[in-house]
Formats: sequence, structure tokens, C-alpha cells
Amino acid sequence: MQLFYADHFVLPLPPGHRFPMEKYSRLREQLVAGGGFDPTDFCVPDGADDTALLRAHSADYLQRVITGELSDAEQRRIGFPWTPEMVERSRRSAGATLAACRSALEHGCAANMAGGTHHAHRDFGSGFCVFNDAAVAALAMRAEGRVRRVAIIDCDVHQGDGTAAILANTPDVFTLSLHGDKNFPFRKTVSDRDIALPDGTGDADYLAALAPALDEVLTHFRPELVIYLAGADPHEGDRLGRLSLTFDGLAQRDAMVLRACRDQRIPVAIAMAGGYGHDINDTVAIHATTLRTAARLFRST
Repeated sequence: MQLFYADHFVLPLPPGHRFPMEKYSRLREQLVAGGGFDPTDFCVPDGADDTALLRAHSADYLQRVITGELSDAEQRRIGFPWTPEMVERSRRSAGATLAACRSALEHGCAANMAGGTHHAHRDFGSGFCVFNDAAVAALAMRAEGRVRRVAIIDCDVHQGDGTAAILANTPDVFTLSLHGDKNFPFRKTVSDRDIALPDGTGDADYLAALAPALDEVLTHFRPELVIYLAGADPHEGDRLGRLSLTFDGLAQRDAMVLRACRDQRIPVAIAMAGGYGHDINDTVAIHATTLRTAARLFRST
């Protein structure tokens, strides 16, 4: 199973910044040290080019990102200050999901060890998201003639508002978002299927809500490719999550989604999405479990 990473493209952030960039390099280190993956499984992706990005984003927005002409308000909305490194990192993150989709279509499963930037809209970035990697990848796979129907299964604790907005008029891409009702973004965008969960939702209620939605997507929509945003932020120890899933509950969630895709022979590309644990080691452990679960399930096919 190929794992695409860009954690060596460092994004300089002010001291005390809330986004834990360090988790990405720690995730790769943990997977390498823990065994189960060959060094050749880890790949550096090409950056997404303008053609790919312009399927999901407006030309004006892309140009302002590239040239550093984003206003102070736009940069605050994204949550990152503009730097050339921000542009390169954002291209590489979208490129990693593109590469993961192409690899999954060939081998069954692959992953972007970052990504899940689902708050980026067509003409603005938001919530630590510059380019919407899932929307970029879904539209690219269709434009390249690789698939017609794509499902985006978003289990980040925050609603995938940018993804829903960009793909609202693309009926052959199904957007499912399972998220905290009272959490960011506070003004939601309508997905094809939204499941809004109350604060404090635990393992049993979460999995009971996910199961029928997953069946709706896979059995009735019948995608030829799934892009799975496997957020670590529904965890009970997450600073921004407000839900109460345990490590075991999140592992069951991953196994439910990935086993269903495997059993129905639907290729799946994984993006890590959010994770802001009080202890960064918890976030890294959750992401690592997602990737180890995927490797176990798909290497057995």
C-alpha cells in the first residue's frame, strides 16, 4: 500500500500556532519504526498543477494564492500566514491525494499522510485549508476518465463545507459528512448526506449513525472510488472535537469503512484530515491505526 507524504516541505508557523504540523512527520516516523511497511511504500507526491486545481477552485483565487495577494482577512480565515512554502505545501498535499487515488484504483487502497482539507471553498480558503484536496482529486479522476462515480466519506469531526459547496452541482460525486452539530463551521453547507451529532457522542451512537449512511453510499450510490477522510478529531481527547470516541471506537470506525469498501471491491484513497489532541501522541496513534488497519485489510485481498 502506497503512502504519500510531504511532511519535509516545512510550513513555517508562528510560535504557539494551533495547527499541529509536527504530527505528520511523527506519523511517518512511527510507521517506519513500528514495522509493517517497507521503505518503498513511502512516496513523495508531485504537487497538484494548475489544471487540477482549477477544476475545484476559481482562477482568481488560485492566482492570488500563488502570487501572495491574499488579503490579511483571507489569511486569517485560512489560519496560516502566506509564504511561498505555504503554496508549495498546499500543492503537494493536494497532489498526495491525487496520487493516492490513482494508486488506489490500481492496487485497491492508498493514502495521503496529510490532506483532508475540506474547508477550502472554490474561491476562498478556511480553517487551515488552502486547496480542497478531496474535491480536486474527485474531479481529476473523472476528468481523466478513470471513474465516473466518486464518494467522499468525511469522518472528520468538522463538516466538510467546502467539499459540499464545490461539488454541489456534480451529481456523480456523493458527499457524506459525519460531524459535530455544534462545531466549526458554524454555518454549514448542505452535503448529499449530513449526519450532525450532538456534543459528547460516544462510540456506540457514532457507529450506529455511520452504518446506515455507509450502506446508503456504497450500496445505493455504488461509487467506483471512495475518498475517505479519517479524522482523528472525534477522539475524546481532542482539543477541538467535542465528541467522545475512544481509541477503540475510532479503530472500529476505520475498520467499518475500509472493510465495507474492500468487501464491495471499491478502491479507497485515505486522507488523514483533522486531529488536535491535547497530547499529540494520541493524534499520531489514531492516524497510525487508520493506516495499519487499511494495510491489514487490503493486503489480505
